[in-house]
Amino acid sequence: MESVLKKIHATPEETDSTLLIELVDSIRPKNPNVGEVATTNLRALITLLRMHPEYVAALRSYVLALFEKRRHSHLYADIGILSNEGFFTTVWNRFIFRLLPQETRDDYLKDMFGLVFHKHTDYLWVDQIPDEVWIELLKCIDFDAEPSHPGWAKIQEEMLDAVQMLSYRIASTGLEHELVRNYPDIERFESPFLAQNVEVCDYYRAYHAHLSGDPALPDDKHIPVLLQQCEEVLVKVRKQALQNGASISLTYHLQRVNQMIKRLQTLLVLLNPNETTMRSLALLRELVREENRKYSVRDVFTRVTDLVALQVTENAGKTGEHYAAATPGEYFNMLRSSMGAGFIIGFMALIKIGISKMMLAPFTQAFFFSMNYAFGFLLIHVMHFTVATKQPAMTAAMIAATVDQNAALNCKGKAPLDGVVQLIAIVWRTQIVSIFGNVILAIPTGMLIALLSYMAGAPVMSEEKAWHTLHDINPFYSLALVHAAIAGVCLFFAGLISGYYDNKCAYTRIPARLKQLHWLRKLLGEHRLDRFAAYICDNLGALMGNFTFGIMLGSMGMIGFMLGLPFIDVRHVTFSSANFAFALVALDFMVSWQLVAISLLGIALIGIVNLAVSFGLALYVAMKARQVRFNRIGELFQMLGARFVSNPREFFFPPRNGAVLQN
Repeated sequence: MESVLKKIHATPEETDSTLLIELVDSIRPKNPNVGEVATTNLRALITLLRMHPEYVAALRSYVLALFEKRRHSHLYADIGILSNEGFFTTVWNRFIFRLLPQETRDDYLKDMFGLVFHKHTDYLWVDQIPDEVWIELLKCIDFDAEPSHPGWAKIQEEMLDAVQMLSYRIASTGLEHELVRNYPDIERFESPFLAQNVEVCDYYRAYHAHLSGDPALPDDKHIPVLLQQCEEVLVKVRKQALQNGASISLTYHLQRVNQMIKRLQTLLVLLNPNETTMRSLALLRELVREENRKYSVRDVFTRVTDLVALQVTENAGKTGEHYAAATPGEYFNMLRSSMGAGFIIGFMALIKIGISKMMLAPFTQAFFFSMNYAFGFLLIHVMHFTVATKQPAMTAAMIAATVDQNAALNCKGKAPLDGVVQLIAIVWRTQIVSIFGNVILAIPTGMLIALLSYMAGAPVMSEEKAWHTLHDINPFYSLALVHAAIAGVCLFFAGLISGYYDNKCAYTRIPARLKQLHWLRKLLGEHRLDRFAAYICDNLGALMGNFTFGIMLGSMGMIGFMLGLPFIDVRHVTFSSANFAFALVALDFMVSWQLVAISLLGIALIGIVNLAVSFGLALYVAMKARQVRFNRIGELFQMLGARFVSNPREFFFPPRNGAVLQN
């Protein structure tokens, strides 16, 4: 460290950044997570500077000379702010730049900054150094001792240019079609995005006059007010998007303009002669963090997809409200609905076995399997029946919303968890009754179909196939539970797809566009067209979710076969129940009770894995989209256990008084 200071002292007017890079390298700890080492190293630098005043003067002149010879505005206006290229182009560019980084130019402070903090983990130790240590270093160097140095004027001019650049970009982005479409008042009334640009331009001219010798300080009091109005518009656009749907493009623009507004507010504070050192340190930490992560693809996804993920899970959650049986009436309606699905799935399983007997090519077989599943699930939905395993992806968003409300209350005090416990009990018993309904009719339906086929001289499956089927649902000697987990992942994706298409239907206004089709109006008539558009509005997500879920179930086995990976396949609890019934009839019920028990256990475990995987993934995404941090898991489990012991009936049957779920 001292050797670097000696080099700087020997050449104080040097404008090469190599010595500054070496100085930061001497401060950087080997383990970026150990901030104490970095703090100790920085304190050692402060001690050396206090012992050698000549090092202080040399370092001050060196740093100011570096600022004087470089362009700053892109550092202030670009680092940490999404580009105007759009979401997918930005993601692609970041991926390419990770493989082949951009050219660095020494005349740009932005590039020099990246060379100084060149380790992608530098932001970790920079954040951990206490503010008082940074302030102590700045006081020791005392940049104010040379107020007439050209580097100071360069900093102010370039920061002012960055303010103007950001203002123009905010005005342009604030009039993007995506924003205006969701908040038309921007066009009807004076736009704060344009008004702030007018004020910033006046401020820019006045500040330049001040730098040229005018003693009067520019007035910037109106700019923060207008920027706050811009932020209020963004909040309204976000709220509108939650009702009318969101898109990647809209979310990208919202995130980008919000970043620019925050940075502009920071720069205006720093241009004030009475600015605080704390704001400078906050900007330094932000710039280091964003510079280190400028090629992170994950950061772009995390920042941009939150609103879309929230919208998708919320739409799934609205569907999930129909999957929570709070009253006895809802409970028995769910039982009847799930029994209807079990009846249809019995025939779907029969059709699949028939397709497998056709000895088709793998791709063709997978296509017919997929169509069988897809149209079967569509029929189940159209008939208002319920597949039990479709519930978790829907109800997870409901639980996340309840936990979110609880977390909001918990900010002011420890909120009770009774609402969460009640909802979990309701979801649990609804899940139990729906699985029971699916299985209790799928098995007898399968047996009846198999017996009728056997009596007609065309058995559903051979004995060899029957033994193979029983082996496939054996939880101990087959990959049944692994395949059930893959089916759970498919269920999770089906739930996301349902929410995505509900969001897309609202955002692109598909029902209104359908009503504009003259040929469809002539074909259906005005009244039928209105009913059709309303049905699509309410059911497009569910239809697409069921269709794609069928394709995933039908094609997963082919993917595993073509890749030579036997663990890639699916097991679904209801289909496994129907296949179990087919196998028993094919074997003329000549099986041991132990094998029957193991098979029933396998079916139960397949159902549990289906539900656990799909529900766990859906709950994780729903809570992440809401940015919920729930740290009371232990307390929640204790309350669930106590409630189960005191009233186990509630977890299996609804209360007799018909209590309604409180939202």
